[in-house]
Amino acid sequence: MPEFPDDEQQNALTADCQRCPKLAKSRTCISWGNGPLDADIVVVGEAPAEGDLEAEQWRGGNLTGLAYTSQRSGRKIRQLLADAGFGHTDCYYTNAVKCHPPGNRDPTGAELGNCRPYLVEEVETVKPAAVVTTGKHATKTVLALDDAALDGFLDSVLTPRRNEALGVPVVPLLHPSYQEVWLSRLGYDRETYVDAITDAVAGVSDT
Repeated sequence: MPEFPDDEQQNALTADCQRCPKLAKSRTCISWGNGPLDADIVVVGEAPAEGDLEAEQWRGGNLTGLAYTSQRSGRKIRQLLADAGFGHTDCYYTNAVKCHPPGNRDPTGAELGNCRPYLVEEVETVKPAAVVTTGKHATKTVLALDDAALDGFLDSVLTPRRNEALGVPVVPLLHPSYQEVWLSRLGYDRETYVDAITDAVAGVSDT
């Protein structure tokens, strides 16, 4: 079981946010980034899910106010990166969109754009050696900082590219919720995927 983040590690950038009225109305909490502010890696998810009221601790960012704290995706990505050598003290976790989209739909381009300044502020504060994006929307929002498009998300997985706006290399990963669906199609099992993450992230972190 990966370590659950402490509430004191919540990096709330504002007491309230009304940039996206539909998201502000649908959310329970803003799901802020969390982790050491001197972490080596910033991990960017897509958006918080609705959350699980029945869960004892891993209830999800919409209920905890902490990004990547759901039973499914939160625990999975934290354990995956820990197995790859990047544990609790190495990673700062956040989302491309900080609020739960109604109906668990994908975030819109406007919502990603409204939240992007928060992400830039987080990366500028943490000053990581690398940014790891999980899923299509997280990857698209980071690439958009360079006015770059994403042509085929799966082709980008584990292929590092430098983000000039952030000044760091970016390594896209599969979204943890869909990891099992795509791993074999990309030629990996979990063990080889973990090894590939280690190589890709460690490789760009050392440059």
